[in-house]
Amino acid sequence: MLPGTAPALTAPDLPEMTAVEETIADLWATGVSATGHPVQHARPRLDRCGALTAAALRTAPVNRPVVVGGLVTHRQRPPTAGGVLFISLEDETGLIDVVCPPHVWQRRRRTALQNAGLLVHGTVERRGGATNLRATRLAPLTLAPGTTGRDFR
Repeated sequence: MLPGTAPALTAPDLPEMTAVEETIADLWATGVSATGHPVQHARPRLDRCGALTAAALRTAPVNRPVVVGGLVTHRQRPPTAGGVLFISLEDETGLIDVVCPPHVWQRRRRTALQNAGLLVHGTVERRGGATNLRATRLAPLTLAPGTTGRDFR
């Protein structure tokens, strides 16, 4: 054994993790967090910009312009959809289905593909009991580093 290379006998004092750091650590280590959803840490900022939750979107009036924010769980662009991109967002209250028309997809392609969190402006659609958001604008929503979506084409 070399002098000075023995492990320390006591653990060093470290500062306590913040709620955001704890959520990120949980997600990194296990893929889930018992302490909360990452979007809940951004909720005060989302509330200030008037963003609805997934739960509130389900009862929002049809054709009303709204804003939502969440983590991207899936992106799908099937060849049979005529250039439409389908995005699934998740917030602390549930899932949001976003329909991104070709003109929005072409204009905001990089934003749609490179961000784990999105702020989506759009109008509410409801058909057959399902609520969708037809996107008119996409913007990045920074939530937590290291979060990725599961992308399928």
